[in-house]
Amino acid sequence: MTDLTDLLRSDAVLTGIAVLGKKALLVALAAALARQTGADARVIGEALTSRERLGSTGFGGGVAIPHAKVDGVSQVTAVFARLAHPIDYGAVDAAPVDLVWAMLSPPAAGADHLKALARVSRRLRDRAFLAKLRGAGSPDALYALFAADRARDAA
Repeated sequence: MTDLTDLLRSDAVLTGIAVLGKKALLVALAAALARQTGADARVIGEALTSRERLGSTGFGGGVAIPHAKVDGVSQVTAVFARLAHPIDYGAVDAAPVDLVWAMLSPPAAGADHLKALARVSRRLRDRAFLAKLRGAGSPDALYALFAADRARDAA
């Protein structure tokens, strides 16, 4: 397992996000990332949308990892959202998306950005872990799943 709490704060876990489509989801994620980073939500939304134009970040299994590099972001920062209802995201497997890890990095964070994406994508490809995320009853329970390795290492 991979502890992802260096990228994700406990107050950045969202549940029950009700959106009708990808555009509305990206707007909601941009607002949440703006609260985490202090960067402008409109700039974040434009960066996420521009990245999606290159190819969908919906990589299958109901999961998407929209990401971008944005001026004014000081470190790799993420928001996790579990949607109230799956949406069409244009994922590679054409399956609707209900779990979303959105991530921002500073423009100069080339290797750190890629390493973070690799860690997140490895974790979110684990079907048993995805089932736990879908079954967790609260934002705190979701965060605890992302922090599982840290807790085990401390024991």
